[in-house]
Amino acid sequence: MVAASTAVAIVVTAAVLFLARPTGTCSARDPILVSVAAAVDVAPPVMDAAERFNASGAAVEGRCVQVQVTEQPPAPVLRTLIGDRAGVLPDRPDGWIADSSVWVRLARKQGGQDIAADETVVATSPLVFATRRSLAERFAEGGTAMSWKMVFPATVRGRLQPTTHEPDIVRIPDPSVSGAGIATVAAARDIAGTGEKADRDLTAFVRMAQAGSAPDYRGILAAVDSPGFWSRPVVIVPEQSVWAHNREGRAEPVVALQPEEGTIVLDYPYVVTAGDPERAAASRLFATWLRSAATQEAVRRAGFRGADGQPPFPAGDDIPAEQPRPRPSITPEVIDEALEAWSRLAPPSRILVLADVSKENAEPIGGRGGRTRLDVAVEAAKLGLQLFPGETHMGLWEFARGLKGGAGHRELIGLGPITKPDDGQEEIRRTALFRVADGIRAFGDRSSSLYDAIDAGFRSMAKDYDPRMSNALLVLTAGVDDGKGVSRRDLVERLRQEWDTDKPVQIIVVAFGKAADRRALGEIVSVTNGQLYVAQEPGQIIDVFLSALARRLCHPTCSPVT
Repeated sequence: MVAASTAVAIVVTAAVLFLARPTGTCSARDPILVSVAAAVDVAPPVMDAAERFNASGAAVEGRCVQVQVTEQPPAPVLRTLIGDRAGVLPDRPDGWIADSSVWVRLARKQGGQDIAADETVVATSPLVFATRRSLAERFAEGGTAMSWKMVFPATVRGRLQPTTHEPDIVRIPDPSVSGAGIATVAAARDIAGTGEKADRDLTAFVRMAQAGSAPDYRGILAAVDSPGFWSRPVVIVPEQSVWAHNREGRAEPVVALQPEEGTIVLDYPYVVTAGDPERAAASRLFATWLRSAATQEAVRRAGFRGADGQPPFPAGDDIPAEQPRPRPSITPEVIDEALEAWSRLAPPSRILVLADVSKENAEPIGGRGGRTRLDVAVEAAKLGLQLFPGETHMGLWEFARGLKGGAGHRELIGLGPITKPDDGQEEIRRTALFRVADGIRAFGDRSSSLYDAIDAGFRSMAKDYDPRMSNALLVLTAGVDDGKGVSRRDLVERLRQEWDTDKPVQIIVVAFGKAADRRALGEIVSVTNGQLYVAQEPGQIIDVFLSALARRLCHPTCSPVT
């Protein structure tokens, strides 16, 4: 039992293969040990290749080379190579196989040391849209081809909801941990194009993608099989994961469908990362071995396409036999731009909402009778609240002259996670926000303390600024101030002095109706890289939120927009 226990290695994050009995004439007494970190999906055939390589007697300067392969997602390898301290591997690898050359380029770009200038493609696998065979047949009968446009919400495509012949959700792998996720973000950036609308569309994509992303291909494909809220789910994964999924003996196979605009091929590059000259030479030997005919055949039998693009075998009926059509517009520059956009748009939001309950907001928005400005503002706020994911932090104040002993504002819900209760409460903030919004009423005898409320709200947000989040002050108002508190000039001057580009709090003003003082409000929001919107209908709030979030893409050099 003692002997057995000493032979057991507990591996938390990696599966390891290390066979060290060469059959050649090299010296095994002092072998050169080469550690290789391989992406999880490609690791099995690489481990088999290492076993054959270790038995081949490969040598450097007469010393046997022995390769040890571990399964490692690309992100911790990247962090290790660039010298990060958190989320890194115990030891730096001598060779690395990521699921995309994007990771290698990022490692070089971020200052990684001893990363070879060239790479060896081990395997390839195109991105596909995957769904159950019955759903694929339904889409075909309805004349629906898979398209990168489907990664955007239906509203971007001009519809409130997808048609019954379209997917009702397209889920993507998490781009922070997978090459497939990075490639999907790049495709979305490429499809969206450039300009103000393109930025809004990309922002809408990021919001939807975050809600449905998954950290690994196996988990995201399992969701296609599981009945749930979505009835027509499609996922974007490498073709090889569909091949592997269908060999688990499930009742209904998953079909790999290629997008009509062309796709992106993951290239699984091997790069030498050893600093020691002998280990670097040994690592290069293994790279050559991975391109041998025997290894390339093993790669294809594991569901990958070869380095030359030849399809897996046996491919089966659910994997396209033809070569995928690439999308040439997805250049390294587009990928880098897309990753930068994702990094700016992905952080969760921290928002303090100021609701105008003055007599000005009690007036009808379209003349006599009908809805008041506050009615439209509340309806818009409730609609907008549905757009924010669970990691959002939000709070609510109301403001009018004389509230709370003359302060001009009053806290209704403290700022915090919308999925958790406010202090001393039982219901979560999201539920409380809906309830309080339904009950909020304007004071017919109180004037607007708009500038005082903006001043106090900005200071509160700046004081407790959270660098992990996008911090914003959202003001829903009639857009006029009663002139009894801080002046516009003094407010603007305070904001100029206190706004910090390293801790930016964005002010977003949504004025309902045509009475808003656009010039004054435009000057206020421009100081904080914010925006002013004048709205008549609640539905306009969707564009308001998306446009405000899209401002992260140009921060801190955005042009003032009203």
